[in-house]
Amino acid sequence: MSNRLLVINDHHDFAAFVAKCAEESGYETQVAASAADFRHLVDIWRPTHLVVDLVVAGTDGVEILHHLAAKAFRGKVLLTSALDARVTSAARRLGGELGLDVVASLNRPVGDNQLRAVLEQYRLAPEMVTGEALAEALERGDIVPFYQPKIDLRTCRPVAFEALARWRHPSLGTVMPDEFIPLAEAMGTIDGLGRRLFVEVVGQLKRWREQGIDMQAAINISAKSLRDEEMADRAEALCRRLGVPAESVTFEITESMAMSYPLRALDILTRLRIKGFKLSIDDFGTGYSSLAQLQRLPFSELKIDKAFVRDCHSSEDSGVIAKTIIDLAHNLEMQVVAEGAETIDTVATLANMGCDLVQGFAAAPAMEAAEVPAWIAAWPESPLGRCNCGAGRG
Repeated sequence: MSNRLLVINDHHDFAAFVAKCAEESGYETQVAASAADFRHLVDIWRPTHLVVDLVVAGTDGVEILHHLAAKAFRGKVLLTSALDARVTSAARRLGGELGLDVVASLNRPVGDNQLRAVLEQYRLAPEMVTGEALAEALERGDIVPFYQPKIDLRTCRPVAFEALARWRHPSLGTVMPDEFIPLAEAMGTIDGLGRRLFVEVVGQLKRWREQGIDMQAAINISAKSLRDEEMADRAEALCRRLGVPAESVTFEITESMAMSYPLRALDILTRLRIKGFKLSIDDFGTGYSSLAQLQRLPFSELKIDKAFVRDCHSSEDSGVIAKTIIDLAHNLEMQVVAEGAETIDTVATLANMGCDLVQGFAAAPAMEAAEVPAWIAAWPESPLGRCNCGAGRG
């Protein structure tokens, strides 16, 4: 499946930058510098992705979004702007209300790593992602963890990473988990994949500790793992053998997975907590049974779903929901992580609400393990590293 990306921007240098990043990420690209060029290319070239700037000569982002909605555009839309982040967020909400698939919004200037991460995340999966190719990738070890940092809002310092599976495909580049995890589940290989990733993540924690980098890591549990009676014992044995404290590892699970095997989940997850591992409920707030799961299972951490995080600084409703979840978790003596924090404004709002940790593009996209030491060294000079959003919190 061809990924065709159309850049709508009359700033030549930025448009060229986006096109270059997109081409390096496997996209075919075109640039429209005017409203007329944009409408023409949408009609004849039929792009699968659009990068739309909110300020374009002869039009604006709102007109563009209405035009796309009228055309029943079904591709993915990424908004960019040098305007206030609240304006970009409002435009993103408008696009959603109009029925468009607005997948992200970025405020300029944008780093190339940040842009590439978004482009790779939303690239359409080619039909070459097959069960046979996945089996070969597992055999070769081509599916590896990338690491996205979690930032402590009291200190504005990185303290942990979430390990996210990535497939290093020989011809497709980086394939995102949404494109191969369902296939692994259907093939019955998800448990083996999870075990390999866990071994790699714990090994990486050991290597970082040897370099003087004391970090924690989170890894996702598959539904099948909740039927594995030996999981907790294996995890404990590996950590003990490598000298990595169990409390350095957090297992993340969605409430829907816990509901699939309620008794077995209670058994396995309770044993993990007894052995010292942390346990996080992921995507909190998106399922009907969230409160019941908090009461039933021994979670130590709660992750607010990005749907409530993304607009918490500009939407009163989202802000109220986020604050309510934070207070609920703290009253239950749980730590709170907000995922999907894309801007410093969002981070500052979450800090003021008392949130403990944030994760998202405001800090960094997921990166390879080899990139982490240099990223940590450069962190104090990054925009978020220089902020004092948590100053004064007790």
